[in-house]
Amino acid sequence: MSAVGALFHPRSIALVGATDKSGWSLNTYNNLLLHRFAGPVYLVNPRAATVHGAEAYESLTAIGLPVDLAYVMVPTKAVLSVLTEGARLGIKNYVILTAGFGEAGPGGVALQTALTELVARENLTVLGPNGNGYINAAGGVTPYGLPIPTPLLTGPVGVVLQSGALASAVLSFAQARNIGISLLTSMGNEATVSVVDVLDYLVDDPATRVIALFLESVRRPDRFAAVARKAQAAGKPIVALKIGSSQLASQTARAHTGALVGDDDVTSAAFRQLGVIRVRSLEDLIITAGLLASSGSLRGPRIGVVTPSGGASEIIADRAEAEGLRLPSYAPETVRRLTEILPDFGQVANPLDITGYVVVDRTLLGRAMEVVADDPGIDVVLLLNELPRVRPPDPAQLLEMFGLTAKRIHSAPKPVVVVSNALTDITEFGREVAAATGFPYVTGGIEHGLTAIGAAVRWSTARPPQPSVPSTPVLRGSPSGLWVEREAATLLADNGIPVVPSTYASNVDTAVTAAESYGYPVVLKAAAEGLGHKSDVGGVRLGLSTVDHVRSAYEEILARTRATGVLVQPQRVGGVELLVGVVRDAAWGLTMAVGLGGIWVEVLRDSSLRLLPVDRAEALAALNELRGVELLRGARGTEPADLEAVADVVARVSDLAVGLGDRLESLEINPLLVRGSTVEALDALVTWR
Repeated sequence: MSAVGALFHPRSIALVGATDKSGWSLNTYNNLLLHRFAGPVYLVNPRAATVHGAEAYESLTAIGLPVDLAYVMVPTKAVLSVLTEGARLGIKNYVILTAGFGEAGPGGVALQTALTELVARENLTVLGPNGNGYINAAGGVTPYGLPIPTPLLTGPVGVVLQSGALASAVLSFAQARNIGISLLTSMGNEATVSVVDVLDYLVDDPATRVIALFLESVRRPDRFAAVARKAQAAGKPIVALKIGSSQLASQTARAHTGALVGDDDVTSAAFRQLGVIRVRSLEDLIITAGLLASSGSLRGPRIGVVTPSGGASEIIADRAEAEGLRLPSYAPETVRRLTEILPDFGQVANPLDITGYVVVDRTLLGRAMEVVADDPGIDVVLLLNELPRVRPPDPAQLLEMFGLTAKRIHSAPKPVVVVSNALTDITEFGREVAAATGFPYVTGGIEHGLTAIGAAVRWSTARPPQPSVPSTPVLRGSPSGLWVEREAATLLADNGIPVVPSTYASNVDTAVTAAESYGYPVVLKAAAEGLGHKSDVGGVRLGLSTVDHVRSAYEEILARTRATGVLVQPQRVGGVELLVGVVRDAAWGLTMAVGLGGIWVEVLRDSSLRLLPVDRAEALAALNELRGVELLRGARGTEPADLEAVADVVARVSDLAVGLGDRLESLEINPLLVRGSTVEALDALVTWR
């Protein structure tokens, strides 16, 4: 991290390959001058004595003075020689703008390999190649290849992007919303310095309170997870826009779970458990980061809304419900106080429409907000207001009004989030008003504002992961190939997971005896090594209620399958069938899906995903996320399930899977039957790596 810190805080910079013919070169040079880089900037061009109206040097060696950072813009094949020369001179830090490396086919990949070998050998720190550079707004260092709009607002949001083209768009939008940045980096190919390296630096950076990420891929999930947990512990939110369409992450042909687990779904589950706020647009990325940087934690979903618009109240109510936010009725004392200050034609409700009378009484909005903030049943106040756009002839009265509202907001006992009606730019005059009065950050538009508030509340109220130490599982036999129901059920039972009673019968008389001992009706299932989907080949018979039924079913199963015997089980009726499956995601490792099971797995695709391990509380949260959870709670008079008991079994499955470690490819219980407080695995499969 000290090396990354040195990269972002150079005292002198050389622009290697500077030329009047390149817009990249001119932009980078102008950025350093315009934004007042404090140190010297050296221009290097072997064929010109003057570049951009300033003296140019033939080479890095010709400078003859210390250089902390080389910004490299030479042709692709010349990059390695520049780094070799720089390393000989003791230059440790580089930004490589030049493209044509790992993104450019086999030849480029070979060049990038040679680059990384050189960097490792010489202990260099390189951002790129194929990246625009960075903007250290907090430190006044701007080696960045595209124009930086003015004013460059400094603030607590660090931005890391796996994109060059979008970096300037994100910066412009942040400035338009009056959101200051601490550091913005365009990562390029991440040949050496990675997103996680910069993320780790920002977690420790005192100038950064919130981190915004634009990700095309998570290249080192293990390191990403470690740094995300570090950010959680430090109280620094990470907001991420992760792009990429969903594809199946686990092609486990013998298990249903693979159909429920896709790359994008697993990423969402991983982010949720790591405390990373996932958003779906660039606007939400920056607006949510800006809100968290301004408000900090929003510890509760109960929102009190104060607005001068009835129509806006209805939009807010709809969006709040979609975000899982609650709009409780105001307490009697709050109603009394609001009734005293509202006009006679106003009505007290949440959302609170103070009516157009705000035009007559400019203090009404702020006074109503003050009352709502005192309500004991409210966690956060949403104030619909926005900064002025146009300077009036005499702004004194306007400044006084915004100053008074700002004081009320800052002295309120609850967080007050200001939201504008629509997503519009904050003008230069609006920024002046905010600076002069201390008016807080204005979240951009009702749509994005409610998205940001919902995300901030979820982040603030999330339960941090509880570390667990997996126990050593009981394991009989050699863990290889596919374990079908007979072996899999034994594994589950040996490790404290309830399993339906079962008897293996290698002949029909044993099957009859077992059926008699269990009592009718019973189930017969084909038992054969490697036979996963028994019902697909006629290997299951249900509802057998007589000896003759058992005998004929036994003969039919052996005739239709390659089974050498059958499993005899008592038939279970009623209850709700669930699936609990674990698969190994290629990136994130063991991933659990909990959902409606039996025949509904692939029809409804109703599941919740978690990375392992999960404890009982996390398992319970996953169950409550299911669309079909009402079936478990006892819909239409059916017997309610003991969700705590189900969560306990799910947590035991997690412990077993984690304990099995790298040997396990997948483990599936389908169905897991739940009837009241009784939870039983009726079928299972285990696939070993």
